[in-house]
Amino acid sequence: MRIATWNVNSIRTRVGRVIDWLVSEDVDVLALQEIKCKENQFPFEVFQEAGYEVVLHGLSQWNGVAIASRLPIEDVSVGFDSAPGFGKTDDAGRLPQEARAIGATVNGVRLWSLYVPNGRDLADPHYDYKLRWLANLAEETAGWLAAEPELPLALMGDFNIAPFDHDVWDIGAFSGRTHVSRPERDAFVTFETLGLVDALRSRNVSGYTYWDYQQMRFPRDEGMRIDFILGSNAFDELVSSAHIDRDQRKGDSPSDHVPVVVDLDLELGDDDDRPMIF
Repeated sequence: MRIATWNVNSIRTRVGRVIDWLVSEDVDVLALQEIKCKENQFPFEVFQEAGYEVVLHGLSQWNGVAIASRLPIEDVSVGFDSAPGFGKTDDAGRLPQEARAIGATVNGVRLWSLYVPNGRDLADPHYDYKLRWLANLAEETAGWLAAEPELPLALMGDFNIAPFDHDVWDIGAFSGRTHVSRPERDAFVTFETLGLVDALRSRNVSGYTYWDYQQMRFPRDEGMRIDFILGSNAFDELVSSAHIDRDQRKGDSPSDHVPVVVDLDLELGDDDDRPMIF
């Protein structure tokens, strides 16, 4: 079973590219981030023609997450219960929610597609929001692991954190900026403390997952490693291989992120039940 995560930076802009990649790379499940559309704007038909079912959480032209699968999708969770809001309060004093998390179970594996808030600047309210969002997600994750310790579970997506200095091309260029601050890195470590394993780093897979469009960052390989698949022990035991598909940053109209991919040593059941793709 092959699963992947990819911040596509607008699915309507890159739907052809995403579908071509899904089919050519034989991907069973894809977690998408930054789909940048509402449900009524998502190109469901194109995915369906390729044999994929899609569930999503999209509220506006910003953010947005989804899971596409050619295997049955079960037990969908739109957001997590304690996710904080951000922005201006409504008449009831509530902060609006953003579309940053969706969970689903596929073939007995619990998967979350996550788009962690950017943080913007260390002095920006969005930075505090980011830390609250991560802390609440960690609490939820601890509960999920305690309730079903044998369930393969993975948090997948754009974490907007570079956990180590070598996860950016030049740590000096990030002095006083988000993504590398100690509180953000500590928040990332919390997930590992809970028992989650970085499926790629633990297998010595190196490389960046994001390059800004500006200043020739990709040709110069001035990138960042901010996209991850963090799995429970039950999940990690199933991982047979892992890689970063750097080539997807090349060519026409690429996303500024690339897919992160893992293969699970997991039977898919009766192949006759899977969609035929010609």
